[in-house]
Amino acid sequence: MGDPLGVAVLGAGHMGADHVRRIGTTVGGARVVAVADPDTARAEAAVAGRSGVSVHGDALAALAAPGVEAVLVASPEAAHEEALLAACARGLPVLCEKPLTPDAASSLRIVEAEARLGRRLIQVGFMRRYDAEYADLKALLDSGGLGRPLMLHCRHRNVASPPYFTSSMLISSSVSHEIDAARWLLGQEITAVTVLRPTPSGDAPYGLLDPQLVLFETSGGALVDVEIFVNCGFGYEVRCEAVCERGSATVGEDRSMTVRSAGRAGQDVAQDYVVRFADAYDREVRAWVAAARAGRATGPSAWDGYAAAAVAEAGVRALREGARSTVELAERPALYG
Repeated sequence: MGDPLGVAVLGAGHMGADHVRRIGTTVGGARVVAVADPDTARAEAAVAGRSGVSVHGDALAALAAPGVEAVLVASPEAAHEEALLAACARGLPVLCEKPLTPDAASSLRIVEAEARLGRRLIQVGFMRRYDAEYADLKALLDSGGLGRPLMLHCRHRNVASPPYFTSSMLISSSVSHEIDAARWLLGQEITAVTVLRPTPSGDAPYGLLDPQLVLFETSGGALVDVEIFVNCGFGYEVRCEAVCERGSATVGEDRSMTVRSAGRAGQDVAQDYVVRFADAYDREVRAWVAAARAGRATGPSAWDGYAAAAVAEAGVRALREGARSTVELAERPALYG
């Protein structure tokens, strides 16, 4: 198979550290050769017990480290654009955790930079495309066996939101996954967004509009509704039901073991996305490593990252203005088909 792919991981927080663990253990064919995080102690902790890994406080220094052949971006979103442009300038394959960048304008700059190169380097970390259930649903819809998809009903729940979470982030951070999943499952663009707000949960932090009901209209005439509830208190749940002309299909139903004892029955509920989508993350990184070693890119593209950012911006406008908001997309470069 040749030498393993040398990967620089940018960001050593929850997601970055999990990817450091994954590369070279769960996922073969690659090894971490550099890690960057402004908190170098955190970066050191993420690579503890590994040899041949350089630690940096600066992302660009990590890109220039010996042995770096590819980049995994798991840093805060504000740092993505600089890292992505630098990786493109060096011709380095990238797996970038979502969002591609914080806003549509900067995401479009990434798309334009990659288009100028004339080849894809960037895969965006919309890992639901690699979840076995979501992949089965995509294959079923593409087969046409249930007829034309009419609606998607989506549910996205978290135990509790981080202290820095804002009402807008329910859409721009959390619902971004449903944005990409809907575009991918349906093969359609999202053209308009409406956000409805029930009375906030008493368990939501003061001022946080949680939960929300987000409604997407698509270019093919389908409707998608998303319940986003980031302080549900009991677990992490992601479900999607596709309602079609001749039937429906649901993914994300309870898959855990049921225990019956002392007159009661119960199931464990995953507490975060790293647990629920562990296999999807493994599949995602394996696909990225295989593609990078073959000199190509696969999976969600920079265009997909840009489109998700544009839809999220429309959703935030709809939330703030209390009115339906249309989605405006730039012309799609030929590079992205």
